[in-house]
Amino acid sequence: MKHLLPAALALAVAASTPVYAQAMKPDATIAEIHKALAGGSLTCRALVEGYLGRIAALDQKGPKLNAVITVNPRALETAEAMDKARKADPSKLGPLHCIPILVKDNYDTADMPTTGSSAVMKTSQPQRDAFTIAKLRAAGAIVIAKTTLTEFAMGGTSAGSLHGQTLNPYDLTRTPGGSSGGTGAGLAAGYAVFGTGSDTGQSIRSPSSANSLVGIRSTRGLISRAGIIPLSFTQDEAGPLAHNVEDLARGLDVFVGFDPADPITAGGVPHIPKTYTSFLDAGALKGKRIGILRQYFGTDAVHGEVNAVMAKNIDALKQAGAEVVDIQIQNLNELTADMGTGEFETKAAFDLYIKNVGPKAAVKSYDEWIAAGKIHPVVLDQAKAAQKGSMADPKYAAIFIRRDNLRKAVLFAMAENKIDAIAYPHQRRLVAKVGEEQLDRNGVLSNATGFPAITVPGGFSAPTADAPIGVPVGLEFLSRDWTEGELIGIAYAFEQATKYRKPPVLK
Repeated sequence: MKHLLPAALALAVAASTPVYAQAMKPDATIAEIHKALAGGSLTCRALVEGYLGRIAALDQKGPKLNAVITVNPRALETAEAMDKARKADPSKLGPLHCIPILVKDNYDTADMPTTGSSAVMKTSQPQRDAFTIAKLRAAGAIVIAKTTLTEFAMGGTSAGSLHGQTLNPYDLTRTPGGSSGGTGAGLAAGYAVFGTGSDTGQSIRSPSSANSLVGIRSTRGLISRAGIIPLSFTQDEAGPLAHNVEDLARGLDVFVGFDPADPITAGGVPHIPKTYTSFLDAGALKGKRIGILRQYFGTDAVHGEVNAVMAKNIDALKQAGAEVVDIQIQNLNELTADMGTGEFETKAAFDLYIKNVGPKAAVKSYDEWIAAGKIHPVVLDQAKAAQKGSMADPKYAAIFIRRDNLRKAVLFAMAENKIDAIAYPHQRRLVAKVGEEQLDRNGVLSNATGFPAITVPGGFSAPTADAPIGVPVGLEFLSRDWTEGELIGIAYAFEQATKYRKPPVLK
């Protein structure tokens, strides 16, 4: 599939990569970019040209990562407007001024289609931006492209009927995780500074783990889900992915807030700090008590590479001043089995969403999407099961009893062991090869409790011919409701102590 890069824009970025390489490295931070812009050594247009050049060189050429569905045809025009705004009055610039971002293509954008990586939805054009996209644009961010995902976010391999399969830039024989795999692969490859994802199961944290990125799933009610193609009223969360913890914190500052269109956000209002960057303390692990959840480590040979990386991570936590203890959560396997609410909620949630898209919606109902017969095989069974699901099913009500019991069990383990956060590998084995099912993910502990969790780069497996610097492995920290700030502090201290992240080797 060819993503939508207009001919004029293609010409404009054709020679941009050398300019960009001189101006700013592919994984430049928000602070570095703002410093260069303020100092006059970089313009917003040159910056955006550089990122567009990387997309042109790497997405459908070279390694053909296939992480982008639509390039924003107005990206350069917006960048030029940003340059004019800086000259007119630098004091009025937003906190994300001229920061190119990738948007997962289940977020509504009024100026580009929102497809969910579905061939049926290729022309579906919302009337307005999702609440979070409007906030990001108001803060000065430039949507440079919309990215691939597992079709309708139904799984962890980032394959869809519209775009096919997205590849992992660290190992082209593997998937980038999912469902936010296009954002993950694109950020890892240097397509943008920052990105958006959604997480029903583990769909922000999985691509963060698989692409050596930082991603956070926040407490239910902190971030609006309005204007995002839904899977579950109960489990869906939206949030940022970034190259580093500081940029994640800057992005989270913009994401959070009350949205009348998503009433659960009223509960988050009292818990929003002035800025999450205030928690960026390299010494934040000193005196912290971290519980290592051994139940979330694999015991078979296939888990060996992840376990080896985790052993180094545990040593790094100790060296950074944390007290580390092994913990157990009572009846964990039983409490977390079959906890997904999507099977019962997806159809009703989608039908409600599509009514708000407007007259240019590609379909009018979930049933119509199914009937079109174009669903990618990797999600077909799940999609059809959700068509039959009902919130009147007694199994649905039983899940909420177990969700509450799981929350109690997690809180009990934390209190009993006097710990500040729980740590475990996000995935017990390396991210799946293309064509294989993604197994042994640990995201359920957050999605089935509503507790926040942050995933940070934990290192790499041993290098191979397919993975020149190894396959990324993510370390996840989880804590109680509304502890995003504390988790950001822990993640930042770990990041600064280890500096594990490396960009992929791409040709």
